[in-house]
Amino acid sequence: MKVWISLDMEGVAGIVDWEQCRPGNPAYALGCELLQAEVNAAITGAIAGGATEVVLNDSHGQMANLDPRQIAGGARYLSGRHKPLYMMQGLDGSFDAVFFVGYHGSISGRPSTMSHTYNPEVFSAARVNGREVGESGINALVAEQYGVPIAFVSGDRVTWEETEPFATGAVPVVTKESVTRASALSLHPDESCRQIAAGAKAAMERVAAGEVPLPGISRPATLDLEFQTADMAEVATWVRGATRTAERAVQIEGEDLLAIFTSFVALNYITRQAGGR
Repeated sequence: MKVWISLDMEGVAGIVDWEQCRPGNPAYALGCELLQAEVNAAITGAIAGGATEVVLNDSHGQMANLDPRQIAGGARYLSGRHKPLYMMQGLDGSFDAVFFVGYHGSISGRPSTMSHTYNPEVFSAARVNGREVGESGINALVAEQYGVPIAFVSGDRVTWEETEPFATGAVPVVTKESVTRASALSLHPDESCRQIAAGAKAAMERVAAGEVPLPGISRPATLDLEFQTADMAEVATWVRGATRTAERAVQIEGEDLLAIFTSFVALNYITRQAGGR
């Protein structure tokens, strides 16, 4: 069985501050160590559950947060910026399971440590078929298009609650309970890794048993996006498929979920540039 893992950072146990997530800060090295341990736990567990091939897509920040020499299980590592499918790069229909490791809550939901939806300076909310989502729900469009179930999710409790509608058969690991957007009660890193390894193994066993359904996104699908400012909504309409629906909102709609997602990626990149990032 083939497993594809998208790894983020804000949902890792013990990480509660942007300085732990951004290069150039003294705390970043520790953040990377904590992330690498949880990713390796997911790989080890997946292999124990029957995975024969694992591909990692580094989906955080500059997307080069792991030490490739320390990656467990001989997993292949997709890293670097400007990927056409961004957080979902590398996934295709040949995989049997999607894992989301270290994910976080949405910008518009309940308090979740360092919550955001792709770019907190641009997006204030997102909805898939009318359901409010974070990055996991947007990314589920690609999993549905390729026919690959989301089998494992780790992050804080809000992350799991937001992802569960698209991952009804997945194994969750709640690494921390967010208190505010800047604080959380985390599992000890060793315990978080233990639970992730066990959860990843159980997830693969569920996949092998045919117990993990697809995200279940009906078509034609809609992706509604709300922006922090009206000028960002205007810039968003420069992207093919994005239609202005309100002063600070656009919608992308269609039968092809991959086309919706790629339009969103283009929209994300162009608004980053327009916003000076």
